[in-house]
Amino acid sequence: MRKFLTLLTLCSLSSLTIQAAELEKNEMKEKKSDFYVAAKALVTLGNTITEEEATLDGGVGKGFGIDLGYRIANGFAVEVDATYDTNTVTEEKDGIKEDYTGTYLTSSFDVVYAHELVENLELFGKIGYEIEYEKIDTIADSYESTTGFIYAAGMEYEVAESVAVLAEYEVTTIDGPRGNSVFLGMLYNF
Repeated sequence: MRKFLTLLTLCSLSSLTIQAAELEKNEMKEKKSDFYVAAKALVTLGNTITEEEATLDGGVGKGFGIDLGYRIANGFAVEVDATYDTNTVTEEKDGIKEDYTGTYLTSSFDVVYAHELVENLELFGKIGYEIEYEKIDTIADSYESTTGFIYAAGMEYEVAESVAVLAEYEVTTIDGPRGNSVFLGMLYNF
């Protein structure tokens, strides 16, 4: 009988130790701030548009971006994003092609939903309202602004406490030579 009681006591103590460790782990997760920042490199995929007298063909571009976000609850967050990128835009007019440099500044306000697939790996989707400033050298003297919506999907993998790597694909409704974007970056949760 004594062996049984000793075994039962050891099992109970082990169980309490495991539960205490789980509670401490959950408390540490809860102590993180809801604010985060993500720095991202980006590649734009280009798009072909036809204007009144010419066709503009946007090549692959590159740049960088930053997201500032706040996690609300139940997987939802809001973000303010900004990007800068350049690409080569080929203008074809009357059978003559000329290359120009396109420069793009964008900013958007997004709503994000993230779902934890497995431990440390989240899949997310976002929708937002975007403003894009575009300047194509020698075609336009100043930046022209356009607005539209963005839709994005991606994944985030936590590699250390408060640090994650992320990959994202973003579609824009703005019809221009910049096109859709692919992002790779790092996220830091304060």
